[in-house]
Amino acid sequence: MKFIQKIFENTKPYVQKGAKYQWLHSVHDGMFSLFFVQKDTSKSGSHIHDYIDLKRTMGLVVLALVPALLMGMYNTGFQHFVAVGGLDAVSFWQIFFYGFLRVVPIIMVSYIVGLGIEFIFAQIRGHEIQEGFLVTGFLIPLIMPVNTPLWMIAIATAFSVVFVKEVFGGTGMNIWNPALVARAFLFFAYPSQMSGDSVWVSLGGEKAIDGFSGATSMAQAAAGHPNIDIWNSFIGLIPGSIGETSTLAILIGAAILIITGIGSWKIIFATFAGGAAMGFLLNTFAGNNAFMGIPFWQHFIIGGFAFGAVFMATDPVSGSQTERGKWIYGFLIGILAILIRVVNPAYPEGMMLAILLMNTFAPLIDHYVVEGSIKKRLKRVKVNV
Repeated sequence: MKFIQKIFENTKPYVQKGAKYQWLHSVHDGMFSLFFVQKDTSKSGSHIHDYIDLKRTMGLVVLALVPALLMGMYNTGFQHFVAVGGLDAVSFWQIFFYGFLRVVPIIMVSYIVGLGIEFIFAQIRGHEIQEGFLVTGFLIPLIMPVNTPLWMIAIATAFSVVFVKEVFGGTGMNIWNPALVARAFLFFAYPSQMSGDSVWVSLGGEKAIDGFSGATSMAQAAAGHPNIDIWNSFIGLIPGSIGETSTLAILIGAAILIITGIGSWKIIFATFAGGAAMGFLLNTFAGNNAFMGIPFWQHFIIGGFAFGAVFMATDPVSGSQTERGKWIYGFLIGILAILIRVVNPAYPEGMMLAILLMNTFAPLIDHYVVEGSIKKRLKRVKVNV
């Protein structure tokens, strides 16, 4: 590491203001901070220093996402060999390696395109490289079907970074969750490429497989076949987006976020509570729709509900900021997610739209929470006077 540090220290004078390559200053600092902690210190005034900075926060979120990624890689290979009928002839590592080769290019495209755009904007503005895309670049592949073409991943990532982050000022200024906007962009711009049976399973170039159906559990339930394989749904051995199928892996990530204090347990709990409440309510109308008869807890292990509740709804930038607002925000996400999922036959998933909608209303929720707190305090002041 000392060798790498010397390279950065020796090249730093060439990228300082007024130097020949000053236009590379942001890129140089961004790469340096990736390997080392900056030596910058406070020059004046009093400041509170904390060992948890943005880079460490993003790093912990990425760590929490690793179980879902690893399970997603294995499930990609698993679904492929189930489809081609060769599951009994391959080992665990062959299954995992196939999924690894399918998923890694998607991650690479996401990071190359997203970080490339962020580097360009940082250079134009003369700002430091921000670490926010470390998580966004990881999330985008995990919420995509494995057969999504790489060029579509690139377009969606570029759209998300430019129009959701940079237009609003960069990391910390975005109104909506950038990864979800990338998913929404592809869903509405290329619906035929983002829905259907085969899109959820990597067929490895196979043009036709007789008797194969890669429909997700939600798609089957929406079609009137609500028989859910509970164990495989919990473990993650079902068709679906890369990182959203394993509820077990997602719960491991949730534990990491809650224990480290990075993710809001209030939002997570409130989202599941809202989903449970709506699930109970819809059960009373089960005769009108087979999907309505599914027990509320089964909604948590299919689709993107658990992943959205843990990794998307808890986004500290686009979510609610007040403590009471987090309860309201999460509860409404859970309600809307199940409502959209069950009632709308054309879209048997609701987490993406529910979170994006509540991202829009999060500032309004916080506004009324703050206003309510102010009114209570004013009443106490009047009483004491």
